[in-house]
Amino acid sequence: MPSAKILSEKQEIVKALAEKLGGSVSGVLVDYKGTDVATDTDMRRKMREAGVEYTVTKNTMIRFAIADTDLAELAPFLEGPTALALHTDDPVAPAKVVFGYVGKDKPMQVKVGFVDGKVISAAEVEALSKLPAKEVLVAQVLGTMIAPISGLATVLNANIRGLAVALQAIADQKSA
Repeated sequence: MPSAKILSEKQEIVKALAEKLGGSVSGVLVDYKGTDVATDTDMRRKMREAGVEYTVTKNTMIRFAIADTDLAELAPFLEGPTALALHTDDPVAPAKVVFGYVGKDKPMQVKVGFVDGKVISAAEVEALSKLPAKEVLVAQVLGTMIAPISGLATVLNANIRGLAVALQAIADQKSA
């Protein structure tokens, strides 16, 4: 039986982890077994650059943190070594960085992920990683919305230009 001091420390860790998970838009659980140190160090650097929080966490701590939450469905995947990649704003960032290394480092495997409190499979995490960045998606949507308007402006401009050319031709003909 752990002492009261150790138990209270673990409860604080679980509480902090629950707050991180609750405040995260997305996350990926990774089995990092077999990953070499150089790959892990490089991946952690890329995670920091992308604003992703990457930690190796005990499965029991995660189980306690997700109990009685929408993320309780993650519990069956908490076997073996588990690393947790979380982001508070970008739902795509953890998946992009992790899948940048899953292909290179065969032992590393994605267990499962979540987006906005909904648990998604490893295949869905991979599909998420292939999406363009948020800014690119917004630009594509805006481009699609603006295309009909710019087409209308071009058509209207062509009619006005045609009228101007016809009036100029009439003016040239009368002056000659």
